[in-house]
Amino acid sequence: MLEQREQRIMKPKILFSLYLFLCCIKTINAEVYTALAEMEELLETEAVLISNLEGFIRVQQDKLDYLKTKMQEYQREHEEAATDISVYVSNPINAYLLTKRLTTDWRQVENLMAHDVGIDFLDNITNYRNVLKFPSDEDLNGAAVALMRLQDTYNLDTSSVARGELNGIQYSTEMSSDDCFELGRQSYVNHDYYHTVLWMKEAMSRMREEPNNRTQSFTKADVLEYLAFSTYKQGNVETALLMTNELLQLIPNHERANGNKVYYEKELKEITMKKRVKGDDGSDDTPKSDLPISKAEPAVFDYSERKTYELLCQGKLKPTSAQLRSLSCRYVTNEVPFLKIGPFKLEEASKDPYIVIYHDAMYDSEIEIVKRMAKPRFRRATVQNAITGELETANYRISKSAWLKTEEHSIIANIVQRTEDMTGLDMLSAEELQVVNYGIGGHYEPHFDFARREEVKAFQGLNTGNRIATVLFYMSDVEQGGATVFTAINIALRPRKGTAAFWFNLHKSGEGDYRTRHAACPVLTGSKWVSNKWIHERRQEFRRPCGLEPDHGEFAI
Repeated sequence: MLEQREQRIMKPKILFSLYLFLCCIKTINAEVYTALAEMEELLETEAVLISNLEGFIRVQQDKLDYLKTKMQEYQREHEEAATDISVYVSNPINAYLLTKRLTTDWRQVENLMAHDVGIDFLDNITNYRNVLKFPSDEDLNGAAVALMRLQDTYNLDTSSVARGELNGIQYSTEMSSDDCFELGRQSYVNHDYYHTVLWMKEAMSRMREEPNNRTQSFTKADVLEYLAFSTYKQGNVETALLMTNELLQLIPNHERANGNKVYYEKELKEITMKKRVKGDDGSDDTPKSDLPISKAEPAVFDYSERKTYELLCQGKLKPTSAQLRSLSCRYVTNEVPFLKIGPFKLEEASKDPYIVIYHDAMYDSEIEIVKRMAKPRFRRATVQNAITGELETANYRISKSAWLKTEEHSIIANIVQRTEDMTGLDMLSAEELQVVNYGIGGHYEPHFDFARREEVKAFQGLNTGNRIATVLFYMSDVEQGGATVFTAINIALRPRKGTAAFWFNLHKSGEGDYRTRHAACPVLTGSKWVSNKWIHERRQEFRRPCGLEPDHGEFAI
């Protein structure tokens, strides 16, 4: 019986091979945070891991239950023998059973104690990594940075975010103290001391509310170490010293804290005496931290534009009444015979520069086909280096994209023809249809679609001139965030599934219209899908001819 039970525990039912046969998922461990379409696959990974963990716990529990049963049997026999040892051992049956318990029985128990019954489940995890999508450390950092971006852009309170609230709406369960601590740590890694302080304080607050949390991976001393150094880096030496003293009360022999304490006291003394600022005396005796740090991404637009961008994203900056009064909605045929049967629904968003929205520009059935074609080709979205002309990734554009050729599918051809009908421009010089899915907090900071004069290598491989116009199709509704905002004219276009925005990037003279500088606000809640056609100058000579008078500010009188 013991041997049968042992074999049953040591040979758990493993469903891994069946799962592989049914699932056949290709592993892609690169930047899943940059597209929500790929983030969805992580839930499949988690479901498999949960099932595997349940199996591991079950066989471990079976093993413990069995050993506990055997221990109780041995205790009963031992207690009975202890009442009268001489009488007990004089019985030949008792003598035999005692001998058996301490030989074959105990050997089997010992073997079971030594055997790791969960090894098969551990092997499963190794195999899963070859077939399932797993996030990387870069994904963790990217997801953390995305939360910080959302917090700043939409002015979200740290405690509210930790409670799972976004703009007053409860979307998820609360974060644990561990979750908050990791957000603070990731911010520190990125030299983001402002958010380090916010999230370490939140971790400390939640730690006090979880006195019996046995899974907590950090201590109060850990939080104080991050807080003290980050507070110092923000310029608050006095508070940094107070936190360092508190840390030393917990760990008196903390080497770095003791060194930093001396430095902070010295600097405070110099500040009090109005002496030279730190560093002027040539001393290398600066506060030290061996906490992990990586290079931060430089800012790409100035404070004034950032403020405008954030207010537009929040919906707090709107066009004036005079601007809105001049706008209209109407049906248009653009002199296309086919459209006399079913004209376009046009809504003006801006008169100057001229920005319009076409409603029902893409149908649900088309959207599903486009998404299905794009998903297998998704790659991290790139930007063009203004100096080298090379394409490269950047932290100010978080999304994944794919390119679809017109001839690949009749649906793509229909969309391209519809784009020509909407714009009146020739599509032979247009770029392929780009399909984009934004990731966690996905955004694209203010930029121009056209190349400036100094960007001499832009579009040099296409030989089709500059980008004369942009058509942006919205392929999903977005619950919160994700607007396209024009920072120079205070216009915000909210994503609505099936609509398309259209604007000219160039004046008729061929000069860039700098008022078309625009950005994609971070996606606060929901999944944002868009596709776009960038139309170039070549073949547009008779479609959009130059005017007799200059139409841009550079030559204005």
